[in-house]
Amino acid sequence: MEKKIIYRMSSPYRDEFRISGYEFGEGEKTVAIIGAMRGDEIQQQYVCAQIVKRLMKIEKDGKIDKGCKILVIPNANPFSMNLEKRFWSMDNTDINRMFPGYDKGETTQRIAAALFDTLKNYTYGIQLASFYMPGEFVPHVRMLDTGYQDTADAKFFELPYIYVRKPRPYDSTMLNYNWQIWNTFAFSIYSGLTNQLNTDLAEETIHAIFRFMNSKRIVTDLQRHGYVSEIVTDDNHVVVRSKKAGIYTKLVSANHAVEKGDLLARIIDPYNGDTLDEILSPCKGIVFFAHYRPLVLEDTIIFRIIEVK
Repeated sequence: MEKKIIYRMSSPYRDEFRISGYEFGEGEKTVAIIGAMRGDEIQQQYVCAQIVKRLMKIEKDGKIDKGCKILVIPNANPFSMNLEKRFWSMDNTDINRMFPGYDKGETTQRIAAALFDTLKNYTYGIQLASFYMPGEFVPHVRMLDTGYQDTADAKFFELPYIYVRKPRPYDSTMLNYNWQIWNTFAFSIYSGLTNQLNTDLAEETIHAIFRFMNSKRIVTDLQRHGYVSEIVTDDNHVVVRSKKAGIYTKLVSANHAVEKGDLLARIIDPYNGDTLDEILSPCKGIVFFAHYRPLVLEDTIIFRIIEVK
């Protein structure tokens, strides 16, 4: 294992800013794994840290293919994590909306440029990603439908779902999109949570990544079998929104099976305790996403359900 500094700059707060990468094996650039690009991606950093730990043992045992090189970057934004801010603390910009970057631009553009210069020539790219809304997901692989995506390879993770969605205009500045344009097979892995830590969900994600690398003969590290992945799109999703604002009490979690008419949550008046709204399931299916913060605004997405017909 070789630890490398991917990017560094002086920082106005505490130590200098550094992005560290951990390189394993030798030969062709085979797989790059990147964790937290936002300051609240604790689960993502934890997963990457455990991957580094396991790869150190696997490399010591000689179980990395001699023609393969693996790069792991646990955290590309330690500055914001230290300050407990989701985005770049100085201007609230998002590194994952700056790719492929610009080395003479603003700070986050320069960080993205340095990252992409390191990541762009790998055969496979795996990003531990997070959703823009607070909540919990069923662990899954997410891919953009650019025409370059490979859902067959995504099945090697053996996670419950592969979610393929059409790219929106702003997606052209994301790492996953740019990886694909530069001929890297890109996968975004959603490990269940963001600013919290769930070690069971983290272990499921870690096993999935090693299942993929074992299936592609990058490492020899047998894992327990996972799921036969189901491919889903926006057409399979039923979105449930709040009709009132108030205190939100969730009654079901991600991965729960629900029937049409089941009670999913209540919204409580924060002043007198009355029930303002009862959220009922509009269909039979599996809860794919569940909002989990205790306060909710009107017309907020609080559940996504994969409909079972």
